[in-house]
Amino acid sequence: MSWDFSTEPEFQEQLDWMLDFVRTEVEPLDLVFRGPADPFDPNGRARAIIRPLQQVVKERGLWACHLGPELGGRGFGQVKLGLMNEILGRSRFAPVVFGTQAPDTGNAEILARFGTDEQRQRYLQPLLDGEIVSCYSMTEPQAGADPGEFTCRARRDGEDWVIDGEKWFASHACIAEFIILMTITDPNVPVHEGSSMIIVPNPTPGMEIIRNTAVGPKDELGSGVHGYLRFTGCRVPVANTLGPIGGGFKVAQSRLGGGRIHHAMRTVGMLNKALEMMCERVVSRRTKGERLADKQMVQEKLAESYTQILQFRLHVLYAAWLLDRDKAYSRAVRREISAVKAAMPSVLKDVVYRALHLHGSLGMSNETPLMDMWQYVPEMGIVDGPTEVHLVSVAKDLLRNAAPSPGPFPSYHVPTTRAAAEAKFAAVLRQSPETPE
Repeated sequence: MSWDFSTEPEFQEQLDWMLDFVRTEVEPLDLVFRGPADPFDPNGRARAIIRPLQQVVKERGLWACHLGPELGGRGFGQVKLGLMNEILGRSRFAPVVFGTQAPDTGNAEILARFGTDEQRQRYLQPLLDGEIVSCYSMTEPQAGADPGEFTCRARRDGEDWVIDGEKWFASHACIAEFIILMTITDPNVPVHEGSSMIIVPNPTPGMEIIRNTAVGPKDELGSGVHGYLRFTGCRVPVANTLGPIGGGFKVAQSRLGGGRIHHAMRTVGMLNKALEMMCERVVSRRTKGERLADKQMVQEKLAESYTQILQFRLHVLYAAWLLDRDKAYSRAVRREISAVKAAMPSVLKDVVYRALHLHGSLGMSNETPLMDMWQYVPEMGIVDGPTEVHLVSVAKDLLRNAAPSPGPFPSYHVPTTRAAAEAKFAAVLRQSPETPE
């Protein structure tokens, strides 16, 4: 039996280096470059600083570690990636510096798995090298992430697809070299048989960005990186289909599991940062003649936060361990990924709110990172599928092997089970009790 919570000393040295590097070299970028596109834009001002940092990471052998060696990565398992992403979650620039930013990681994965040689040559290598960024466009204004309600269509016209419809919250569309579009190519069959993934170069005539959207109120309208797209007679070659025609649902499912668990991994890093801030605050601030740290209600908040973070972290690492074990998105893996995805916004809300509360007016101001963290609470409950969908998935899996009661009372009905227990031990029960001495 193998049951071990330890980390190999060699890898722990890498993690220690990462933590120091992110704190000293990467987190300062969050304070200076505040625009929604700043971490991702290949032509943005921050790139002059990001590129040398990326080179340091590459020389250290820590670039794009989610990829296999054949794609220039280290082929790290999900447990190691979890330990790394806990650190990367401290900064919105850190995933870019380490070559693990969404949606590029998932897009690279499906290009590697489903792309043709020409598609991989044109898009995959520049994406892996960090020279370009990409967009994954699935959700629609009226449908959200439910493919069964999609209205965006691509019809075949000779050797071209002609695309018509709208897409919503297409992250990084405004700066992407290409867009991977999930659209309906055969509306006469179920969606899991009639949807396809199509690569749309950016720009392509017939595709427009109606407007960009940001998360939260701090950015001006139209200044975000999540695009509201409209396709009007947008023509692209059928050769741009990614994977089999009609196989878009399968392609989509292959990328979402990894994205969900990596979101959870990075959330652990954000939670730990919030706890650090909470601890520093309460040992620094005095009220009513004593430190905040000496008040029992404050101690309760700290202890509850620590416990929630540790429980969530262990669940995330367990899901990662299962994925390493099964080498596939098995039913058990999908259940645990859904469970941690559903738990993520709740634990984030609890911990960040406590940190905000203990900082008082300073915490709700723009002079600490806490309000930036707070906006991730609703975001993490929506991206990669709403919380309710994941809860339903977990419940359905739990009920898969549940059997109904054999009679009018449940199988654990005490009068019934006691009678069975008495029958089991009848020989002993029939004996007269010994007279005590």
